[in-house]
Amino acid sequence: MIGQDGGVPIPPLRRHPVQRRSAERLGRILDACAELLDEMSYEELSTRAVAERANVPIGSVYRFFSNKRAMAEALAHRNLDEYATRITRRLAVMDSGPDGGGGWREAMDVVVDEYLAMKRGAPGFTLIEFGHPVPATGRPEQPNHLVADRLRVLLADRLGSGRTGGGGTGGGEGGEGDEERLRVAFLLAVEAADALLRLAFRMDPEGDPAIVAETKELLRAYLARVLD
Repeated sequence: MIGQDGGVPIPPLRRHPVQRRSAERLGRILDACAELLDEMSYEELSTRAVAERANVPIGSVYRFFSNKRAMAEALAHRNLDEYATRITRRLAVMDSGPDGGGGWREAMDVVVDEYLAMKRGAPGFTLIEFGHPVPATGRPEQPNHLVADRLRVLLADRLGSGRTGGGGTGGGEGGEGDEERLRVAFLLAVEAADALLRLAFRMDPEGDPAIVAETKELLRAYLARVLD
């Protein structure tokens, strides 16, 4: 199953909801999981507690998820979808404004600001974010890889011409090289921002403003080597 903007696959459910009532029940289960993760550790979380909070039979939880790890992974991917939606919405508002939305630097500020907003207010996000709190064994994709790939898709129209392997007279090889360089740059930018923003929240429960500001400056300076 593919995320809502076509970028990232979400973990398969045991059963995909086909009716509105079933989809709403799945949403309540994930909402309950997120709420409980604000109140307890992942180790304390149980499928029974989620069922009780969601006011659904325990069988409804197992209809969708084999265990609490699968439920937490689905919540993490839903967070990533919500993050993408928030960024898309903000960029659309910017594009409709008198300044026409700005370039990639303004877009990267939105990327950081929407992460901060979710960190401060989205239920369960402090523990889960975009990946499982306990490293999975043998799982090929990593959360920051997924985030970086999603951001490249969302910001494609702001990254300048020829950034996705098309155009120019250098042929396919040069285009592929540009695309790979962009992929690596976005991954490194996400990894760096992840580490620095975690530091910001260790220094201040709301995110230390000075560290946040320096993080934005670091991202602009690093990505300018590729995007300018």
